[in-house]
Amino acid sequence: MREKVLVVEDEPNLLAALEYTMEREGYEALTAGDGETGLRMAKEESPDIVILDEMLPVLPGFEVCRLIRRESGVPIIMLTARGRKKDRVKGLELGADDYLVKPVSLRELVARVRNMLRRSSGSAAHGEVVVSGNLAIDLMGHTASLNGEPLYMKPREFALIALFASNKGRAFTRDQILERLWGHDYIGDSRTVDVHVRWLREKIEPDPSKPRRIVTIRGVGYRFDE
Repeated sequence: MREKVLVVEDEPNLLAALEYTMEREGYEALTAGDGETGLRMAKEESPDIVILDEMLPVLPGFEVCRLIRRESGVPIIMLTARGRKKDRVKGLELGADDYLVKPVSLRELVARVRNMLRRSSGSAAHGEVVVSGNLAIDLMGHTASLNGEPLYMKPREFALIALFASNKGRAFTRDQILERLWGHDYIGDSRTVDVHVRWLREKIEPDPSKPRRIVTIRGVGYRFDE
């Protein structure tokens, strides 16, 4: 079966172009012209990835992103006509996995969709279960648990904890993390990494303000400690 790409965009010409492009690339394109319809389709159609405009009628893109993320870990790429850093950070904090500023390069968008689907599929897993105290990470099953209780993680969050846990004691720079998880062609802010690290700390650290697992190496980046 073809992977489903849900495109939520209120500009008819761009929506048609995105639908045509996704179909041409072999995906099943689902489309919605407003936020409310897009949210309903995200729930009913179970897409493999969502391309979501920030400025939408009926229900804003940020709200759609937040509501999708409450129930699903589906990868979300947000599109915006504004390139302000605070808008990108807001989208990421609400659960978006990636951000593109209009006018959108269809070639770049296709590359990001392809990379995100590949990375969320678990192709990097090797069947190993990594255990660190009361934290267990099943790389093949793409699941994690704390004190025996399942942890809900978005695809990129899991990829990040899997990278850290598989390389205990090794420090990674933000650029190294971006390249491994987002791809070498990613064009974005390194704060993307900081946002995802903060999310992980809130889930696996007893006190996120004083992390003991994912520690900050000043002037370098992050390291996973026992």
